[in-house]
Amino acid sequence: MKKQSRREFIKVVSLSGGGLVLAAFIPAESIFAKPGEEPKIFSPNAFLKIDSNGVVTIIVHRSEMGQGVQTSLPMLVAEELEVDWTQIKIEQADADRKYGSQTTGGSTSIRRNYEPLRAAGAAAREMLIAAAAAKWKVQPADCKAENGFVINKLNGKKIGYGKLADDASKLPVPQNVKLKEPKDFKIIGKKIHRLDTPDKIYGKAKFGIDIVIPGMYYAAVKRPPVFGGMVKNFDASKTKLLNGVKEAVKISSGVAVIANSTWAAFKGKEELLVDWDNGLYANFSSEKIKSKMIEKLNGTGEEIRKEGNPELPITNNAQFLEATFEVPFLAHAPMEPMNCVANVKDGKAELWVATQNPQAAQRDIARQLGLKEENVTIHVTLLGGGFGRRLQTDFAVEAAEISKAAGVPVKLTWSREDDIKHGFYRPPSMHKLNGAIDSDGNLIKFEHHVSAPSIFSQRAGRKIEPKEYDIAEAAWPLEYKIPNIKLSGSLVDTHVPLGYWRAVYQTQNPFAVESFIDELAYLAKKDPFEFRRTMLTEDSRLRKVLELAAEKSDWYKKLEAGKGRGIALSEGFGSFCAQVAEVSIKSQNEFKIDRFICAIDCGIVINPDTVEAQIEGAIAFALSAALKGEITIKNGGVAESNFDDYPILTFEEMPKVEVYIAQNSFPVGGVGEVGMAACPPALCNAIFAAAGKRIRKLPVKLN
Repeated sequence: MKKQSRREFIKVVSLSGGGLVLAAFIPAESIFAKPGEEPKIFSPNAFLKIDSNGVVTIIVHRSEMGQGVQTSLPMLVAEELEVDWTQIKIEQADADRKYGSQTTGGSTSIRRNYEPLRAAGAAAREMLIAAAAAKWKVQPADCKAENGFVINKLNGKKIGYGKLADDASKLPVPQNVKLKEPKDFKIIGKKIHRLDTPDKIYGKAKFGIDIVIPGMYYAAVKRPPVFGGMVKNFDASKTKLLNGVKEAVKISSGVAVIANSTWAAFKGKEELLVDWDNGLYANFSSEKIKSKMIEKLNGTGEEIRKEGNPELPITNNAQFLEATFEVPFLAHAPMEPMNCVANVKDGKAELWVATQNPQAAQRDIARQLGLKEENVTIHVTLLGGGFGRRLQTDFAVEAAEISKAAGVPVKLTWSREDDIKHGFYRPPSMHKLNGAIDSDGNLIKFEHHVSAPSIFSQRAGRKIEPKEYDIAEAAWPLEYKIPNIKLSGSLVDTHVPLGYWRAVYQTQNPFAVESFIDELAYLAKKDPFEFRRTMLTEDSRLRKVLELAAEKSDWYKKLEAGKGRGIALSEGFGSFCAQVAEVSIKSQNEFKIDRFICAIDCGIVINPDTVEAQIEGAIAFALSAALKGEITIKNGGVAESNFDDYPILTFEEMPKVEVYIAQNSFPVGGVGEVGMAACPPALCNAIFAAAGKRIRKLPVKLN
């Protein structure tokens, strides 16, 4: 999606009636209440409301799933608005195109809204200043905004924003308002406690699974055991005998049971007899897709990028190394399984859903039910984890279908087994790398061939060109100065539904690249940190985080026998990251992760507290996958079903994490995903340093 500039954002401004609109039409009657009614509301844009009592409400148009956008996005508006941060209120936006993109993924929330949201706050601030200046009969330059007031610099008088709302709404919208310089920030860059935390602590927060509406029934869906399977017919006679079961209906994804409780719906699903058409993939397995990847890997692949002349024979006593790496399918497995409350009646649909993609849910439900998009209302709730799974709309479409078929509001809840067996999975991949070291210990050749299914190709439903290969994301060896490099790729088809999994291919390709760089360092008889540093320019941001991580980890401090450090780099989403892992070998088959040190350069930092939390969470998530994560396909479906056979990291397994943030004024970068990529290779490189064993396949196994 094209990034919206501040200038483009302001261009959508229009003035209507008694209310000022920057990004959305807001009728005058919704801004100015009648006498005796609630306070007047001044809505200078789609993201901001100020009532006549001076209460400032900031609307958050992205989804809160633990990453902190309900704090960081309002910080952008509040910084330029010059408002008392402790007095603001937060409101979650419904799905609406007036907000621009509401998709929460790809570490885009801050990157794509950094200037537009600041511009929204700045434009409102200038209008309030202009209104006060007119009231005092002075120039706007003689006034300043501060802490929710406009202050007359000539005499010290001040007026609260609430009292200026009516006059401000009648003024023309300022164009190209000057934004603050970073040195003048009062909120941005400060550690701000998250606004959503208190309600979560005291149980007031509403996640999708907490929603209850009057007259609601409960639903569960029985889905095919094979991906691509279909319902031929079903027998619900035993199901309907159960206490609490209302009915069973066929929907596009399977058969839904509607009952007066979630438990009754789950039990009814167990008694449901379904005759499935398993289609073409009943005998498909993980072994078959691995065989396809190996077959492609042994070919030449499609050339994606090349520098120098890697095909030329390299002599002069060069040393050569080749290695193959492998990673499996992974499930998202958020703590809150998929769920949705839907009420479809009278040609309209209203849904309460924990979604990362509310506008897509609105669109897909409208298409499935034959409704106009404007007749589908999506209320976005808090998400109990997303990681990309809730970018999909399947569960919301299911709930809408069930409600329409049953004629009642329904709350659809997936079981943990549903969630793991019927998701959209991170694709597997295999990697063949080869490199050459000259007699001086310099890396002079690097080739990487990646073989994997493509999410983009599966979604597009067509063969894609090499320049479109998403499978090659982060497969290039970073900014390393290597004279001869070649990157090639081979696409592998699969019937398994693929989905964006936190950082996606950046959780695969850097594992292979940075692990192999480490192997080449040892082949060159060089320290892995120094080997990397000498291949990066002095002004490289990657080099700076590399040096910071090495410094904070005491890289050159000798460790006792059985302990080791490993280092790795990653770049993505506008940010740069270096990580150092420390491990202790406990036995031939057991090790402990003692410490993870992460240095990150994400440009201008909005909230350091959120950056630290995001990196800590990324490392926990990445370690969970690297140590334990593996989805296997048997008989056309997923073999795993719950946390007993798809386990996650436990508290006692979580290492100490130290996060160090580079301070600079580079453009703002993303945080939630860049911390994923360097984690597995840093861990595996540390294992080698401690035990002398190379890990080339995930999840990690020492034996």
